[in-house]
Amino acid sequence: MDKRRELLLDIGKLLLTVTAATILGKFFTKAGFQEANIVVIYILNVLLVARFTHGYYFGIASSIISLLSFNYFFSAPYYTLSVYDSSYLVTFVIMLITALITSALTTKEKLLTQEAMEKGNENQMLYQLANNLSDASDIESILKVTIESVGRLLRTDIGCIYIGKSGTIYFQQIEGELVRQKAENYDEIEKSLVRLKTQYRKSARAYEYPIRGQGRLLAVLKINGSLSEEELKGKSRLLHAIIENVSLALERIEIMTEQIQDRQKIEKERDRANLLRSISHDLRTPLSGIMGTSEMLMDMTDKQDRRYCLIQGIYQDADWLKSLVENVLNLTRLRDGEVLIQKEPEAIEEIIGCAVAHVEKAFPDREIDVQIPEEFHLVPMDARLMEQVITNLLDNAVKHTKPDEKIQVAVSYTRAEVIVTVRDEGEGIASCDAPNIFQMFYTSKTRSSDIKKGIGLGLAICETVIKAHGGTICGQNRQDHQDHQGAEFIFRLPFS
Repeated sequence: MDKRRELLLDIGKLLLTVTAATILGKFFTKAGFQEANIVVIYILNVLLVARFTHGYYFGIASSIISLLSFNYFFSAPYYTLSVYDSSYLVTFVIMLITALITSALTTKEKLLTQEAMEKGNENQMLYQLANNLSDASDIESILKVTIESVGRLLRTDIGCIYIGKSGTIYFQQIEGELVRQKAENYDEIEKSLVRLKTQYRKSARAYEYPIRGQGRLLAVLKINGSLSEEELKGKSRLLHAIIENVSLALERIEIMTEQIQDRQKIEKERDRANLLRSISHDLRTPLSGIMGTSEMLMDMTDKQDRRYCLIQGIYQDADWLKSLVENVLNLTRLRDGEVLIQKEPEAIEEIIGCAVAHVEKAFPDREIDVQIPEEFHLVPMDARLMEQVITNLLDNAVKHTKPDEKIQVAVSYTRAEVIVTVRDEGEGIASCDAPNIFQMFYTSKTRSSDIKKGIGLGLAICETVIKAHGGTICGQNRQDHQDHQGAEFIFRLPFS
């Protein structure tokens, strides 16, 4: 309807200016002016039509109508299109050429001016958008700026759905007011737009434009479906530029959020490590005194005395608590890089022997089976830390097995590495625990009531030490034989 009205208005302008030029020409004739002045009036008429109408067609039409009007009203014989004087033909041709050139140049200049103004307005809009996006401090602010900018551009209601890692945010413009909505089907929207090949998807009520980041869909821009595709096509370049700016802004906020979260995690981890280190240092001295005193009392007490078992229990609990404190200190030092790995060629068999002896001393009722191959290799490692790894793995096996269930340590070699496996016949690793067994302070959620106490540091230390040696460690349920249940922990150390 707007285009039809515009066409009728341009036709009215054409007819009005030609009529005005003719009437003015009549006044010039009565005033005794020459025909050349009337030609100038019609050329001025062509210029005005070209300037104030749309497109080249009205300027061309104005040139032809002006020529015919001049011939009809101002050249003999009057009020007819016939030409008696051949010299008028030259005048008509020159007048027509002049009018056409004037019309073309004027129309072109007008179009160039309009294009320059449109580009200027677009650049101003993009500049303002970039400033507003740079000032935005969160996702919600970016969505509001996006909706306001696109709404001003297209003069219609806009919606924007942010699909983030932590949730979904949906704002919609309804009659000029921004309203937070609930996106109930955003999963379907995301699936439909992830592999979209075109610029947008047309749904029943809206045009849906994907806003993509690096490798994933960040948001969806929803434009009122009442808008015609021709109107969208005319604004597609600017709309694409807005979407690119919004994509960069959303990624910037996500990166900032991740950096803040990482910084908070680091600070939290540092505070926790400092607290654990402080507590551990404070506990070592009294624990050493308790162990020394209880050991002296055991030497002074007959084993048949009932008090001997009580003293022995004190000693064992203090020893367990001391080993726990040592684990905390070692883990915090390893994580903070305070412990340097000093690799020397060592025999893994000797280290396993020391670890087994230590565990059997702490648990004299347990027997550990060791399988060593005939071949012999020296492996570069830090003997003290590696002994702690094997001790922790054996201690973990003891805690998760009954006295009559077997524990086994097996060693094997490949061309490039040594493989150490610690197996038991206990209850195994529950599927819900498998992804978390090497996390700090993680303990099984499905442990039997008779399993010995622990706070989940032993395996975390093992993983830290093995990775520091350039090796790998994993834990799984036993797979060597169907008749055996239980868990097995396997770590590998390279020869170089």
